[in-house]
Amino acid sequence: MADGNATLSSLLENVTRVLIGKRREVELALIALASEGHILIEDVPGVGKTMLAKSLAKSIGCTFRRIQFTPDLLPSDVTGVSIFNQKTQEFEFRPGPVVAQIVLADEINRATPKTQSALLESMEERQLTVDGKTYPLPPPFMVMATQNPIEYEGTFPLPEAQLDRFIMRLRLGYPNREDEISVLDSQVISHPIEDIEQVISAQDLMDTHRLVRQVRVDPGLRGYIVDIVGATRTHPDVYLGASPRGSLSLFRTAQAAALLGGRDYVIPDDIKMLAEPVLAHRVIMNPAARVRNVQSGTVLREVLQSVSVPGTRVPA
Repeated sequence: MADGNATLSSLLENVTRVLIGKRREVELALIALASEGHILIEDVPGVGKTMLAKSLAKSIGCTFRRIQFTPDLLPSDVTGVSIFNQKTQEFEFRPGPVVAQIVLADEINRATPKTQSALLESMEERQLTVDGKTYPLPPPFMVMATQNPIEYEGTFPLPEAQLDRFIMRLRLGYPNREDEISVLDSQVISHPIEDIEQVISAQDLMDTHRLVRQVRVDPGLRGYIVDIVGATRTHPDVYLGASPRGSLSLFRTAQAAALLGGRDYVIPDDIKMLAEPVLAHRVIMNPAARVRNVQSGTVLREVLQSVSVPGTRVPA
């Protein structure tokens, strides 16, 4: 467990050199990475969404590809295409940008639903199927998608099935005054991303994935997770609550949060901290709640207050 904590801690210190003042957000991104999940970053332009993906890839030494989603982007532009080679008289697969270890899907909601769906198989099954042939994706594999919550003209909202495949949704937000001054100071000569170095290997990260699954979760806390998710399905302001995949995501990210905290067991605070980023984007509000501008995050906070925390026995 100490090795996993050391791996995540070194990643955290390296990435926060680039994303100044965003330690909690970077911690959440690392928890998603350690949980083998994908991230949806919903925020305005210029707050560091792309830098987060690039700094993670450079810190791990992973292959990194960026896909700029636009209305005219085709599914084959994402997955790749088979081309006939006249010399060999055979079709050859030319992989698309999704065949990488860390993929940045920039402004994913600008592409049509058909193109968005090209990511579904790769996100869930870590593979691609093109012309009836399946190609495995290189591990570790992670999609970091971004979207601007302000612009709605010319965008295609992500369907619930695709939102459910993101293990968590993050918002970076604007830095405070002191942090923004630090950002200016750090870029007088060059951008910090140019000086960032690899601190772990892809194999180190995959070893951490195995350690995360060994973190102990008390049976009472497993019930606590299920109760929280179940409460989202019965809340009066909710049209569609979180799915069982949401329960599993909260379970796995809680294990990763414990490992990042230097523990081999989960505590209730791990679950409370992760409930909103992991579940809020999976909760669909009913029309009456939307008219009152009730947000899913508000519902999650009400749920956490209403669901009782079980007594847990901390391992000796």
